[in-house]
Amino acid sequence: MTDQPPPPPPSGGFAPPPPPAGGNYPPPPPPSGGYVPPPPGPVLRGLTRDQYTPWIVRVAAYLIDHLPLVLILGVGWLVLENSIDSACLTNITMNTVEQICSTGYSTIGLTVMWIAALVGFGYFVWNFGYRQGTTGSSIGKSLLRFRVVSENTGEPIGFGLSTLRAIAHAVDAAIFYVGYLFPLWDAKRQTLADKMMATVCLPLDQQVGG
Repeated sequence: MTDQPPPPPPSGGFAPPPPPAGGNYPPPPPPSGGYVPPPPGPVLRGLTRDQYTPWIVRVAAYLIDHLPLVLILGVGWLVLENSIDSACLTNITMNTVEQICSTGYSTIGLTVMWIAALVGFGYFVWNFGYRQGTTGSSIGKSLLRFRVVSENTGEPIGFGLSTLRAIAHAVDAAIFYVGYLFPLWDAKRQTLADKMMATVCLPLDQQVGG
């Protein structure tokens, strides 16, 4: 059998260069237009501490957000405390007449308290989960013109993570509420819950980007 002759070189008379030793091929060229995607990581780069929402503004928003919750549960508690029933049993023997009384919350009071608790829970989930998760701002944050965003994307964190962040504030309160004081000295003015969830608070007019 005779050997096959090598294929002719491409037009122009130049043979293609051999691949580099070890198979280390050069990286592909950038996409059309010359745009190179940025490296992964936080998009909130270069912001100074003063560009994050001040601690006192966050405290004011916290109070505004929790006022409806206090009112809802307060109404339920007042109805409960003012609807106490008493029941007495008289025990008559040959020598004595004894009356035994007991007190307890009425069915109406307990029902109103349970309804208030459910309404309060619904408000908590809607305000801190859905509203804040989709828009970045709870009622209080919206009134005071700032929002919660992911420090990795610069966008609201969504319903599930926003609800989890609200629950994570229990860590802030665990040790004499020290976690809530972290924004007073932290470079990004984050609470411990913010650090756990990788979130920051920014004014609504603060631009985010690479």
